[in-house]
Amino acid sequence: MKFVFLFLTFLIFVQSIYANSSAVVFIYHRFGESKYPSTNIRMEQFKEHLEYLKKNNFNVWPLSQIIKHIQEKKDIPPKTVAITMDDAYKSVYTKAYPLLREMNYPFTVFVHTSAISKASNSYMDWEDMKEMLKDGAEFSSHSYTHDYILPLKNETKNEWQKRIKNELTNAQKELQKELGEDTNTDPKMIAYPYGEYTQESAKYIRSLGYVGIAQTSGAISFESDLKAIPRFPMSEIFGEIKSFALKANTLALPVVSEYPNNTIADNIEAPRLRIKLTEDIRGMNCFTADGEAIDIKWLSKLEARISAKKPLNTPRDRYTCTARHSSGRWYWYSHLWIVKDD
Repeated sequence: MKFVFLFLTFLIFVQSIYANSSAVVFIYHRFGESKYPSTNIRMEQFKEHLEYLKKNNFNVWPLSQIIKHIQEKKDIPPKTVAITMDDAYKSVYTKAYPLLREMNYPFTVFVHTSAISKASNSYMDWEDMKEMLKDGAEFSSHSYTHDYILPLKNETKNEWQKRIKNELTNAQKELQKELGEDTNTDPKMIAYPYGEYTQESAKYIRSLGYVGIAQTSGAISFESDLKAIPRFPMSEIFGEIKSFALKANTLALPVVSEYPNNTIADNIEAPRLRIKLTEDIRGMNCFTADGEAIDIKWLSKLEARISAKKPLNTPRDRYTCTARHSSGRWYWYSHLWIVKDD
């Protein structure tokens, strides 16, 4: 009986340590632009998000600070989140920035720089960004032209790598030229256009010195893959405060490995995914992007094989697994699938 008590005490201690090494990253695109509901957040929703973070004493950090803590295995305070935006739309400056400045919250904007250079009314300009730098904003790469980083049809490996390297190099040069030499250097980060990546592309981009930022949902921890940092997408459909609060309090499911280690699937047969955990977690449930339950077969206390009951939806789908933590919060993990349509 004493042994059982000591084991349970140790398990709670381990879970507590794990909880303190987790952080949550949110991704936004447009603000108050109702013409684009799939990428827009309503302003009343965004205000509720910021008020929730303030009322509940969350630590809001720049994403670069969280990544450095993960790289250096430094403790991350409980209830730490990052606010990120992709594409640098004008509404980030005109609508989100004033609220973030008022709250004194830092934030991270991923810029595909060619859109800024074209001086489109849909995007911020460099002067907007220079003003935002003074109030806690940081700017990172979303590539140069927002092109796909996956190999294009009939593109050789050398052609593909040259194209991707040019995308990253050109974007980084512009960011540093316009916003300062230290921009996006500590660490260098790239948010994948369309959220798409393969293990091959992620490894190549990592070899160029970049941390890869994805759009698969889930919290991050010391075990997170620096080639594909997850973020919770926020839009009108996902932006209600109950959903936001749930995700703000999530923990990274302690996945130490996954097989097959890729993101490509076809639309003929649902892929099987095997994941291995660092600790025994029961009560896990998994779902596809449309909410369909996924079959789970436990191969051991730490390994599970998961597979959807029907072919996945094109062009992208995902497997998402959750389980309740002893604190009442939720573990969360997602695996991206890029589904090829024959």
